[in-house]
Amino acid sequence: MNTSEASADAAAQEPAPAAPLAPPGERGPVRWLRAAGRAFEPVRRAPVTVFVVVALWAVGAFTGSLGGGPPVALLNDIGVGVPALADGRWWTPLTSILWCSGIGNYIGSTLLLLLLGSAAEQRMGSVRTAVVLVLGQVLGALLGTGVVKLGELAGEDWLNDLSQDLTATPGIGACAVGAFLSFRLSALWRRRLQLCLIVFPLMLALYVGHLQGVLRLAGTVVGLGLGALAHRHTHRLRMPHASHSEGRVLVALVVAASAIGPLIATLYKDSLGPFNVLDLYVSGGPGAQDIADACVRAASTDCARIHAQDHFYNSPAMLMGIAIPALLLVLAEGLRRGLRLSWRITVAAQLVWLGLMAFLLSDIASHPDRYVLEGSDLSDQKAAMIQAVVEQMMLPLLVLVLLFLTRRLFDQRVSRTTVTWLAGTVGGTLLLACVAYVGIGYAVRDQFTPDATFSKLVSGLPTQFFPPSYEPFFFQGQAPIPVGGTALSLYEYCGMLFWVVTLIALFVAFRRPLMHADPDAATRARALLSAHGGSTLSYLTTWPGNHYWFSADGRAAVAYRVHSTVALTTGDPFGEPSARAEAIDGFAEYCDERGWTPCFYSVTADTKSRTDALGWSSVQVAEDTVVPLPELAFTGKKWQDVRTALNKAKKQGITAEWHTFPEAPIALTDQIRSISEEWVADKGLPEMGFTLGGLDELDDPHVRCLLAVDEDRTVHGITSWMPVYGDSDGTPEGAEGRPVGWTLDFMRRRSDGFRGSMEFLIASAALGFKEEGAQFLSLSGAPLARSETGEPPAALQRLLDYAGRTLEPVYGFRSLLNFKAKFQPQYRPMYMCYPDPAALPNITRAIGKAYLPHMKPSQGVRLMRKLTA
Repeated sequence: MNTSEASADAAAQEPAPAAPLAPPGERGPVRWLRAAGRAFEPVRRAPVTVFVVVALWAVGAFTGSLGGGPPVALLNDIGVGVPALADGRWWTPLTSILWCSGIGNYIGSTLLLLLLGSAAEQRMGSVRTAVVLVLGQVLGALLGTGVVKLGELAGEDWLNDLSQDLTATPGIGACAVGAFLSFRLSALWRRRLQLCLIVFPLMLALYVGHLQGVLRLAGTVVGLGLGALAHRHTHRLRMPHASHSEGRVLVALVVAASAIGPLIATLYKDSLGPFNVLDLYVSGGPGAQDIADACVRAASTDCARIHAQDHFYNSPAMLMGIAIPALLLVLAEGLRRGLRLSWRITVAAQLVWLGLMAFLLSDIASHPDRYVLEGSDLSDQKAAMIQAVVEQMMLPLLVLVLLFLTRRLFDQRVSRTTVTWLAGTVGGTLLLACVAYVGIGYAVRDQFTPDATFSKLVSGLPTQFFPPSYEPFFFQGQAPIPVGGTALSLYEYCGMLFWVVTLIALFVAFRRPLMHADPDAATRARALLSAHGGSTLSYLTTWPGNHYWFSADGRAAVAYRVHSTVALTTGDPFGEPSARAEAIDGFAEYCDERGWTPCFYSVTADTKSRTDALGWSSVQVAEDTVVPLPELAFTGKKWQDVRTALNKAKKQGITAEWHTFPEAPIALTDQIRSISEEWVADKGLPEMGFTLGGLDELDDPHVRCLLAVDEDRTVHGITSWMPVYGDSDGTPEGAEGRPVGWTLDFMRRRSDGFRGSMEFLIASAALGFKEEGAQFLSLSGAPLARSETGEPPAALQRLLDYAGRTLEPVYGFRSLLNFKAKFQPQYRPMYMCYPDPAALPNITRAIGKAYLPHMKPSQGVRLMRKLTA
């Protein structure tokens, strides 16, 4: 019943007029001229961006800089850096915008400019975009150069090296434009863009380590500062709030960035970032000089080992060199879906990495001679190695802290069947790889040097599941060295087989649909619901998080969840109508046996009459609004608002389109997520759950979505409709599996979209369902809202009414109920029924946990302030 956005509909701004339709019947030259005009539309709408891109490539071609960057003499005149500013070349922060360091940077900067610059011009205008681009380029270059100079003064080796460099890139200004633009975007994309512009440049700076990476990050900081200053009246300075699902996405982005940074660093031959000193996170093969040095100065075993490593990295097994980043990318997908299993594996992976680094740190401190090159100063090399290892530990440590701080976000569980399959697949592959290496290796033991023994092969097993670059640090001399063809194949492919199968299995497991804790019970409950039906809210019983109680004869069921020893039901019992009353008694006995307090929540008058007979207490918690469909006609003065919305939508080219969320085009689902996040993020309070559906509940093939879409495929609003099966509303029992009515759940609109989108969508849905033969349409109930009955309410009822009034500015439940009055519904009260008033404190906590299961302490304080203000 997540319809809390509707109250904002009335306050929305007037929409911009729809674009005029092209004249019908265009043919020949006219059509081609219009097509050519559309091709030049980006130039017209983003002239500054196009000018900068054209100038960038033209200047680069004219000065011969496209291949490897500006010549040294030219770079000294136009490149920005500590030497340039120290020598008084004050113009370099600005001139550096017209060159790049090489063809890869030209392509990357062009894409960045086209993506961020064109979007900024459409949102901010060309003049403001140009100003931010120039200011961001200049201030970002100055800030980044200042940071490098401070690092040099502090004696930081990496920044000390950068203090001698010069660079040129328009990416500084582009990042500043993107950061400034983020303040003009919806809450969803504001957070995502800001996170990407901070995390990805940061990873590139730390792993690639070039000066331009530091300056791009500084450009982002400048853009964020300028944006916050320019939008200080519309964007309050506070901790950003994300919905439950969006929080998962943001954490997944951070984990993915921690993997992508090292991967991109491998594309640079001269990566020198502080996090890329050790060849471990992403492993590469030895160079020709390394091979020559090992074979000239070392024993034959070392020469054979480095040749084996060279053979390894020149085979498909080289993919093992990116095993850790690849694992993190797969785990990021699981985190995006909120899976507890993915969270646990990610935490374990970070802990294992930290453990390896701690072991290496201890070994360097105890045996520094193992890690020092001949002719090098022992103390200097030891200090450098320790610093490198400590820096390697920083990123996983920060990711680990983030994971623990956000652990409540990851509460989704995969089915027991999936876990069993995953464990069997990974474990079986590991066993197969071990048996193959030891068994076949022993059969061809003469292809190792020295000849392999059984114990030597067993002790060398760990080395097969790590890239060869790990051996000098953690597995010195444990594994025999392969020299023959079969031995080399074992060395290359046993570990690769394990990693490939493991990564694929994890990805498949994470992508499987989320199931209930008891999938068999969920399947039985869904079948019972579709066969016999329930109340207008009974489809909520199919949502994840519910457990199920079935009557002894299996004719009725109750969906519930337990919080604070309270068994809180999701609506009425469902199943055969004659068995529902007895199901109330049976479920109460079931709870009593387990020491639980039963609480029937959001139930109809039928359930209330049964619990009244049992001596229970009750209170109204919501009001259902039902619209009969057979005689529905939008005629008369009372339907004026609805008719106006339908007519305006037609004039503005807005149509209603039916979709199911899992099968809808990504261009539409992405807009739906953005519209939803915009409302959630700006409230500062958590998104509610339990009887209020969100994006997770929208992802159901049986739930129908009706979208208001204009001619440009922009989504102005969305409603979702849950089926009501069987004999709800007193109608004759329908055919098994056929809905007799539909209930409104998800209902949100674009803040700057078509003003009457909600009236338009509900009216369109009503007409469509009427044509299909549905008997009624439920607009669902708004929690803590009810129509006035004229009867003096009891004390508890007055308390709930007060809570509804207090939370009105935040969640808009009462405005929502008033909005639904436009459709002339029949009002049906919904109740909470409980056996013992003394259990009300526990029941209150249980309902709070059900609706706000992921509320943070800071949000709880804010909510209490709302209640006590």
